[in-house]
Amino acid sequence: MNWDWNRRTCSRRGHVTYAPTEPHFHERLHADTALGDAWRCLRCGDFTLGEPHGRGKAEDAPLVIRGKALRDLFILRVLAVERLIRGVFIVLVAIAVWKFSNSQTSVQQFFNDNLTLFQPIAQHFHYDLNNSPIVGTIQKTFSYKHSTLEITAAALLVYALIEIVEGFGLWAAKRWAEYLTVVATAAFLPLEIYELTEKVSWLKIATLLVNVLAVVYILLAKRLFGLRGGAAKFEAERHSASLLEVETSAGDHVRT
Repeated sequence: MNWDWNRRTCSRRGHVTYAPTEPHFHERLHADTALGDAWRCLRCGDFTLGEPHGRGKAEDAPLVIRGKALRDLFILRVLAVERLIRGVFIVLVAIAVWKFSNSQTSVQQFFNDNLTLFQPIAQHFHYDLNNSPIVGTIQKTFSYKHSTLEITAAALLVYALIEIVEGFGLWAAKRWAEYLTVVATAAFLPLEIYELTEKVSWLKIATLLVNVLAVVYILLAKRLFGLRGGAAKFEAERHSASLLEVETSAGDHVRT
């Protein structure tokens, strides 16, 4: 199935029409119909009735994201949502750690009291709570210093802030957000690889693969750090799209 990103976007956001002052472009984009004037959409190329959304020189036509660029924007926004969800989750974890640091003793007492209550149930199912790795991990956290827990909570908040900023920036397709995402994500890849050497899980593997693919995709598609011509080539493509938008929508036109 060939997905038409242009028509899909127009169906959601509406068409974008423009009336260029140059006669040869004007003729290509305009049509007289029994119902009135119709103008060709700069995104999908379909004609739509009504007044154009703008008028002026062809070179001043609005930069309408089309085709591959729309697909790239969709992928960026999927990554943006993932970043925002992760950021909110980390904020909740940071709050939990901070609250735990302020009531560590009472939480420990509550845990030990209830652990005793669950001993008969665990024995019935032949589960050794005393040697349980989960119980051991929880009990280990009770030995952490108050200052260590506070530092951990602060670090988690900083990490969450980076994720949330990345999310909003990627949603708006900001170039600085693409750089931030690549740098921040790549910085944590060694830690994720190290965690896999300690204990392998499908969640860790999936997270690592998503982050690696995100870094590679953004690097290549957005030409970051000089790749594939770098920023100059990226801006040249945008400038070229702006100058030729009307001509592209009008069809193949050879200047004389």
